Amino acid sequence: MNDLIGYLAACLTTLSFLPQALHTFRTRDVSGISLGMYAMFTTGVALWLVYGVLVAAWPVVAANAVTLVLALAILGMKLRYGRERPAQK
Repeated sequence: MNDLIGYLAACLTTLSFLPQALHTFRTRDVSGISLGMYAMFTTGVALWLVYGVLVAAWPVVAANAVTLVLALAILGMKLRYGRERPAQK
């Protein structure tokens, strides 16, 4: 039962992150994303992943592995596209 709750929580928190990730991938608009916040967030997710592996908490590992991939992709887009200026209308 504990693992079921863990997997449910992992699915919900990871899936809640997906709409922002998809929006960022589609639009390449990273203007509303703080580089400092995303760097800290991504580091935190990586540490949760390591923690999950160390204590063999597989729901924590699964959720944070997926979230880390998405967070790294968005962080990479922020670094790549964050310096560009939007086109003037």
